Amino acid sequence: MNTRVSAYQPFTDEHEMFRKSVRNFVEKELNPHCDEWEEAGTWPAHDILKKMGSLGFLGLNYEAEYGGAEADIWFTVVLAEELGRCACAGAPMGILVHTDMCTPALAKYGSPELKQKFLAPALRGEMVGCIGVTEPGAGSDVAGITTRAEQDGDDYVINGSKMYITNGTQADWVCVLARTSAGTGYRGMSLILVPTNTPSFSVSRKLDKLGNRSSDTAALSFEDVRVPMSNLIGGEGMGFYLQMEQFQMERLVGSLSAVSGMEWAVRETMRYCHERQTFGQPLIHNQWIQFKLVELLTEIEALRQLCYSCAGLMERQADVQEVTRIASMCKLKAGRLAREVGDTCIQFYGGMGYMTETRISRYFRDARLLSIGGGADEVMMGIIAKLEGMMPKRAKKES
Repeated sequence: MNTRVSAYQPFTDEHEMFRKSVRNFVEKELNPHCDEWEEAGTWPAHDILKKMGSLGFLGLNYEAEYGGAEADIWFTVVLAEELGRCACAGAPMGILVHTDMCTPALAKYGSPELKQKFLAPALRGEMVGCIGVTEPGAGSDVAGITTRAEQDGDDYVINGSKMYITNGTQADWVCVLARTSAGTGYRGMSLILVPTNTPSFSVSRKLDKLGNRSSDTAALSFEDVRVPMSNLIGGEGMGFYLQMEQFQMERLVGSLSAVSGMEWAVRETMRYCHERQTFGQPLIHNQWIQFKLVELLTEIEALRQLCYSCAGLMERQADVQEVTRIASMCKLKAGRLAREVGDTCIQFYGGMGYMTETRISRYFRDARLLSIGGGADEVMMGIIAKLEGMMPKRAKKES
């Protein structure tokens, strides 16, 4: 797949040089090992991130003082797009969790001491991070989390559990969303960094997944886990808002990565349909197949431009609600389109597509996560509906 020219072209020669570097890394350091990592159910996070850190691929938008490049958002766009070309989705997901899902709040709101202790080594690839939000009883409903962090002297004592945590078995620290004050709902939550070598922290179990198998996913347990209050990111009680801000970048890079994966799947199916003979002619000569693949390419290009629009809004530090609205649209469309692409492509492959030896079958399994992880489709639609003024106003409670 060649670099494509779009109506909105934000990329300079420097961005394209960076793209070539990341693409080369994916082809040499990731793709040859994907089958091995899929079989093992994990990827060597410390080894890969260390290599990426030495190449300057980590912390693209973060301060130079802590090892970042202070680059514009389009470098992050390029990174996500090129990781989406990988022969498996799990390892790139683990990378993006580290680069753009568990570190944004730390980089923007963490104290200098906290950033020096956790962000700087993460950007060198010496520490692996993960994000601890989802719980067994609270997934997309972030306001429903019950993990608590209670003050005891100068420490927080944390009790609770987290579920479906990417990089969970390998992480050196977890950015944990926990309740630091009484009550329910979105108030009273805080983001706290918890080193995984802290006593009474444990990985309850490694989870066995349908797809994204090269990514390790875990259930985490906190039983009287004691960390300094100085590990708080931003102000106490601000955790929900900071996590919502992190989610927008997560949803953007996830969508961008998915776009590249979708385009690979469609173009690989085009190639296969040129080669596959049915009824005396290449399958691609079937007009229905031509039209369906062209329709998918059109949808993919439209999603790419929507993602670029979202990145542009972030770059201009546009209104938070508008960024949230467009990022949610990107995530919603990406999840649904990835499912359609996977289903269509495996259908056109026929029996061979159902075999695990073909990469398209892996794509089919991996793509299904996008409509669930990082906020389910239904949550995205709820967010968009609220921002479009469709939700009924809540009655004021009597005092």
